[in-house]
Amino acid sequence: MAGASERGRSAAISAALRRPVVQWGWLFALVAGVLIAAFAVPKAQPKAQPIAGDDTQVLAADTTLGDAVRAGDKMAARRLLALQFNFVDADGKIHTRKDFLADLKGAAAAPASDVKVRCYGLLAVVTGYRKSAQDADVFFLEVWAKQKGVWRVLVTQHVAVAADTPTATVAAGAAAVPPAGVPPYECKNPCQTVPYRVRSPAEQDIVTAFQAMMKAVVANDAGEWEKHVAEEFVVYDSGRAPAGKSERITTIERQKERDAAVAVGEVQTMRLAVYGDGAVMVVTDGAPDGSLPPYRVARVWVRRNGQWLMTLAAHTDIK
Repeated sequence: MAGASERGRSAAISAALRRPVVQWGWLFALVAGVLIAAFAVPKAQPKAQPIAGDDTQVLAADTTLGDAVRAGDKMAARRLLALQFNFVDADGKIHTRKDFLADLKGAAAAPASDVKVRCYGLLAVVTGYRKSAQDADVFFLEVWAKQKGVWRVLVTQHVAVAADTPTATVAAGAAAVPPAGVPPYECKNPCQTVPYRVRSPAEQDIVTAFQAMMKAVVANDAGEWEKHVAEEFVVYDSGRAPAGKSERITTIERQKERDAAVAVGEVQTMRLAVYGDGAVMVVTDGAPDGSLPPYRVARVWVRRNGQWLMTLAAHTDIK
């Protein structure tokens, strides 16, 4: 029994001596784990230096392009023109990228005034006023896209300016306003179909929104029309004063009061480019009955809360 007691005391002493070793071993393991984790996590990178906002970058690119055009510097201009670039002058004539570069001096315009820029993610819009190469007062629209980190212009369109002239069109896309009492026509193009093959779900959503707008115009339905239009919406039309969203709504409501029959332009050609939450639609429209000459329209779209809204439209009559 004495031997057993002695062995018990020895085991207790041995366990007591080992306990600190176990605790220190656990502590060393914990410290080692923390050090390994610290070295395993990448070091925090230094904060990036502040860079100019996209609006500043777009305006800088716009200024550089204007200077290059006036100087006849094709190399500098070429770097800022997207491969899809088109220029629509105030007479409605389309100039391709190749034609534009071949005659920079002819496309040269005076420096702009009242320049504004609005960025929609990968798409940006620059607007303002200037004298054209023919010394005419024009409103200009430039649509820029960020391609591989570089801002390049997709579309430039000029609209002849007319101060304080009431607009005759009902809404973006309306081509004619027949006298009251004329039976409404059946809007097939663009209300039901357009001559364009969509390439993505985003393009389909934009075309669907566009068709809903045109149906609303024909039906004199201001409530439906405004669902597809951004608050900052403005339309610029050859020979007419610009009109905002509220003005368009008022006009459509008055058309409804008179039970006016309204026709919208039929789409003859369409181009559509989507960049993130921004898009530009470029079409050639014509009156259904041929009573009015065709015209070019550039429409800018923005996606907000999952819905595509038209934010600007520029109409240029083809002379």
